[in-house]
Amino acid sequence: MSCSLRRISLAQWMLVAAVGGIAFGLAAPGFAPHLKFISDIFLRLIRAIIAPVLFGVLVRAVGSVGGMQHLGRLGWKALLYFEVATTLALLFGWLAALGFRPGEGIALVAKATVPVQAMSFMDVLVNAFPTSIVDAMARGDVLQIVVFCFLFGIACLSVGEKARPVLELADALVTIAFRFTNFIMYLAPAAVFAAMAGTVASGGVDVLTGLARLFAAAWGAELLFLLAVLGGSLVAFRVPLRRFVHFAREPFLIAFATTSSAAALPQTLANMERFGVPNRILGVVAPLSLSLNLCGSTLFLGLATLFVAQAANVPLTFDQQLLILLTLKLTSKGVAGIPRANFVVLTALFPSFGLPLEGLGLLLGIDALIDPIRTSVNVIGHCAAPVVVARWEGVVFPTTTEVDVALSR
Repeated sequence: MSCSLRRISLAQWMLVAAVGGIAFGLAAPGFAPHLKFISDIFLRLIRAIIAPVLFGVLVRAVGSVGGMQHLGRLGWKALLYFEVATTLALLFGWLAALGFRPGEGIALVAKATVPVQAMSFMDVLVNAFPTSIVDAMARGDVLQIVVFCFLFGIACLSVGEKARPVLELADALVTIAFRFTNFIMYLAPAAVFAAMAGTVASGGVDVLTGLARLFAAAWGAELLFLLAVLGGSLVAFRVPLRRFVHFAREPFLIAFATTSSAAALPQTLANMERFGVPNRILGVVAPLSLSLNLCGSTLFLGLATLFVAQAANVPLTFDQQLLILLTLKLTSKGVAGIPRANFVVLTALFPSFGLPLEGLGLLLGIDALIDPIRTSVNVIGHCAAPVVVARWEGVVFPTTTEVDVALSR
């Protein structure tokens, strides 16, 4: 019995906790809100690690593109493809939330948040640059932290070998931050139980309806992005789709079953090499893609942010929406190795725009059902990127193989 319990993954524990929290909230609506202190402790611990995580991952991601000068044309083509793909992914998630409106009717009960004062575009632009990184970290101003870290990373990149100790420090900081986050995540099932119980106790069946809409919106948007954007890019570059599907199928299924991009990485690299991507291209594009081309995760960030805004009935102006999208684009870079990376990013974002952190409990509760398709889309993005760049470089892939002929019989 104890062995079988140990085999249950954290995502499965959180799903069990979510179901238990829903049942407890319906059965004991008077007592359930008193458990909120558990989710509050969890959220405080997550917020405590945000500044070290952002500093470590962003400085490492930018500063470690070491030698982009000798990557030349190939590296810039890869980066251009990543930026177009992730921008479209973010817009897909945002538009899915606008279309499905999954958060409406939930009436998320949260602590009073500090309202975000309306600012002109020039005010926003000036306010994005910190006067003190220590002050920005203390206040949790995520945009100022991101701007500083990107500029600091570029400075590290420009000085070359002399920046190695700083990059090694950033790498060590990331490793420690990941372990710290792992420890915090042991509290996640209890936090999910408490958050679900309290929210269902106050919102009733409307909460379940909203989560069902979020699930449908996430799966619909991820599948549409997979077909329209990733599939469309392959068609546009005249990649033989049938061969690509054959070689990408196994990494996709591994990612879907394990909800881990890392588990699918060896098969991704091996299959794309067998597909015909030259090693000189695969060796450059694939490592960059793991940090900078998280299409499935980026899509969910946009969807989840607007879901919480709708659930908490927080109106967002057009300027605020643009700023949120820009912030998500920047903060999503280089966080692939963080456990539940999406929630670290969202925890950093929400306070800056008056969104309640209590919404993260709802997202964690439904995440186990969304994670398989989100991770699978990430992996297909990792497969598609080196193939597209290879075609852009003039590589011609065969349209049939012995495997294809055997499959057609």
